Amino acid sequence: MAEIRDRFAGTVSGKIYLWLAVFIFGLANPVVRKLTELGALYPVEGRNPISLCNVLFVGNLCALPVLFAVYRHEWTPGNLGRISRREWSLLLIVALLAGALAPALIFQALSLAMVSSVLFVSRIETPLLLALSVWLYGERLNRYQSAGALMCFVGALVPLLLPSGGVPTFSMAEDLWSFGMGEGFAALAAVASAVATILSKNGLAAVPPGIYLVVRSALGAVIFFVVAWALYGPEHFQDAFSPILWQWMLLYGAVIVALGQLLWFSGLKRAAILDASLASSFIPAIGTVGAYFLLGEVPDGIQYFSGILVILGLLLSQWGSRRSPPVALDAMGGTAGGFKGV
Repeated sequence: MAEIRDRFAGTVSGKIYLWLAVFIFGLANPVVRKLTELGALYPVEGRNPISLCNVLFVGNLCALPVLFAVYRHEWTPGNLGRISRREWSLLLIVALLAGALAPALIFQALSLAMVSSVLFVSRIETPLLLALSVWLYGERLNRYQSAGALMCFVGALVPLLLPSGGVPTFSMAEDLWSFGMGEGFAALAAVASAVATILSKNGLAAVPPGIYLVVRSALGAVIFFVVAWALYGPEHFQDAFSPILWQWMLLYGAVIVALGQLLWFSGLKRAAILDASLASSFIPAIGTVGAYFLLGEVPDGIQYFSGILVILGLLLSQWGSRRSPPVALDAMGGTAGGFKGV
């Protein structure tokens, strides 16, 4: 009896951890946009010190000590020695895709499109993961999962093909190339994230989660810094040590990046994968509500239609998962929940 009670308590606490993590992940995008707006109020020689590039780079740096402190027990010579060259190579690729490229694309999307559009377009990752799982691993989907994936895919494409234009784009906004540019960046980020998840699921399942998280965040920050330095020059990060930037990044890195990941992993240990996948389905809805209260963004008809299709598609997929093992969630925390603040 006591064992059943403990198991039930563990499952309940696991679901609480998952929902707290999903709440944090859902607020990540509107919080990032809000921080850049706050930075514009305190310019340094006319520059915004809380630029999207600085948030990505410094936010990761601030999260690393927290992640390492929590998972330091996994950083043993034995664990490190068991990681093969192939796994280190895959870690580098995953760090490039999930730690640098995907967040950089998401941040660029946030500068060009409404938060709700970015959130719903990024959900294209879910049907991509299902398709890749079927193609690469021979996974079989039932009709509910297939219908849900198709509905989610169509819903995610709506703001991509019919962008709302809620945020001004570049000076060439009237050019056809700028049509839906922000939503396009969000779609590319979803592709990079999905590929990274598939690579992690296939080749990094044996790597301890603490090593995976810390290395991915560290390598992602370094890769992003080097690429941005090469493309834009060293002056691109000249405000990276601004006091107001670090004041907010210490909070952002610890809560949005580190705490969100820790709650997610704690929930996965105690609850079922299906519970995690179901909870992550509500990230777009939470993000849209957060964008309304933090940024005053009111979704238009296109975004409402997109959101309804995406959420219904995700829920239908979860209903189908009750009839067959879920295939879209990486056991190491992956990216089934989308952008997680890094």
